[in-house]
Amino acid sequence: FEGPGTIAWVSVTALAISVFFFASDLWRGRSFKLLGALDVVFFLGLFAAHLLLDAAGQAWLEKWVGEISNITLFVLAAGSILLRMPFTLPYARDEVDPQYWHSPLFLRINYFITAGWAVAFLVAALSGWYGDAVLNDSNNIWTGWVIQLAAMLAAIRFTAWYPDHARAKALAAKARGEAAPPL
Repeated sequence: FEGPGTIAWVSVTALAISVFFFASDLWRGRSFKLLGALDVVFFLGLFAAHLLLDAAGQAWLEKWVGEISNITLFVLAAGSILLRMPFTLPYARDEVDPQYWHSPLFLRINYFITAGWAVAFLVAALSGWYGDAVLNDSNNIWTGWVIQLAAMLAAIRFTAWYPDHARAKALAAKARGEAAPPL
């Protein structure tokens, strides 16, 4: 939805949706999710920045908002790995029985999935940057759409595929009498 003159209404709409989902999760007793909190803060900051910037600043923000958001998500994903709290853990814990939450396999799966998302966010940011900075065309079909969507779809697919793959690999290793790899 980004484009010339859309930052204000897009950021307010995204903020409202983010607040709704964040509050809804907390109201239903689901765990706190860093990504949900970041969404609220990011879109509130984006709206505030739009209000505080002059026309030139708003034009700059509109050009770079995609890259800013993807870099922000990359920093969240990579930072959560460095802090040893992959951002995917709360989502996985909502879906998995608590007895598995501290198992090395469960944790390893979440580290790999979070790393997959970090790579996807970085690819999207670099692709957008190339389109904006080098090609000077933020609506380039390849750098603005195809590569970025492919990165997100690959991360979604990896998130769906990897847990089953890792469990099967761990079971096969256990059947051969091999020790599980360290976390």
